[in-house]
Amino acid sequence: MRRRLIVGDMRVQEVRSGSGRVSWTIVWPEGNVYKEADRYLRRFESEPGTQRTYAYLLVDHLRWLEREALTFNSVVLRDLVRYMGLVGAEVPMPLGEPWRTDKKPYGKDALSALASVLKSFYLELASTGIGVELGRQLDVVRLPSKADRDRSLLGHVKSSMPANPLTPRRGRRRHPRMLPEGARPLLLEAVNTAQDQMVVTWLLDGGLRVGELCGLHLVDLHLREHAACGQAKLAHAHVCHREGNLNGARAKSKHPWEVSGGVVTGGLVKRVSPAMIHTYFEYMTNEYPRAGAEHGMLLVQLAGPDAGQPLTTSAVAAMFGRAARRTGLGHLTPHQCRHNWTTAVLDAAGGNLVIARDAGGWASTAVVDEVYGHVDLHDPDFEAALRMVWGELW
Repeated sequence: MRRRLIVGDMRVQEVRSGSGRVSWTIVWPEGNVYKEADRYLRRFESEPGTQRTYAYLLVDHLRWLEREALTFNSVVLRDLVRYMGLVGAEVPMPLGEPWRTDKKPYGKDALSALASVLKSFYLELASTGIGVELGRQLDVVRLPSKADRDRSLLGHVKSSMPANPLTPRRGRRRHPRMLPEGARPLLLEAVNTAQDQMVVTWLLDGGLRVGELCGLHLVDLHLREHAACGQAKLAHAHVCHREGNLNGARAKSKHPWEVSGGVVTGGLVKRVSPAMIHTYFEYMTNEYPRAGAEHGMLLVQLAGPDAGQPLTTSAVAAMFGRAARRTGLGHLTPHQCRHNWTTAVLDAAGGNLVIARDAGGWASTAVVDEVYGHVDLHDPDFEAALRMVWGELW
């Protein structure tokens, strides 16, 4: 079964097999598969989430090639660098005609992913005899750093590491955008249903990404002490990465998990607060459909033609935004709840990055340190240090 996702010229196409397996490819306007792109994307069939991301990054680049009248044999490294500049990277050259004027520039993570996609795509083309010179320019190496040696198998014997001339230079991240002071009671008062109360509470108390929350199944929730999974004594939830969710929601972290005897084990185990449990039972008792929810997912549409179907991440974000506007707090997003939660965990743990990493489900402490490792401008010790400096200056 094929479902069209983007109306336009060249587009990304979702392909579902009879077994429910999902994959992604790129097709021409008339529906024919873009052979070079399809051959490249097939390398990532075992990771549909990655394949989908790479497909959207690649299709935008292929559309740009069409507009610029560039072929795979005529495109050169300077063209790729210019394209990186057009979508958000800082490059020292004139960029020419704008691109993606109706969309935001890519962020740093997206630019890094795009650089990786472009390099690997053109290297694969070069291996088939197309754009050989461009492939040679992209196939460069660099000296390994200490971090490279530490995380690589037999890293102490490595003399070189792959490099990418398209990768933008990464600067330090800005402070995360936090929720305004006192936002919690205002948001909880502004929502209209028990489901919305639960969503806001779980975002605030659980530090969940919106994809993790919308991807939860009822079997993932172990809300009583001493659950059968044996992985936590107190109430908790298992955040499991699933590619086949009907609403397309998926957890970012891919911890291994399984279901045995109807009991979920593994995944990212998240502690659940008493408020989270209370709002869950309110929602399940008063609003969760008694029939028509065979999919077993936690969040469902409560009304309309799609009633009973799994709730999407965009629906949760829209609800959260409406609640914020009703309170006069302005434009807020669900992910800001995660920023507040992580900062609170770091403060409570005395700045212990390992605790924050494990509680939030990050792969390393480096991300936590980079994003949240900033001094609190309202911290008493920081205030005292400033006053001492100011006193010396005055």
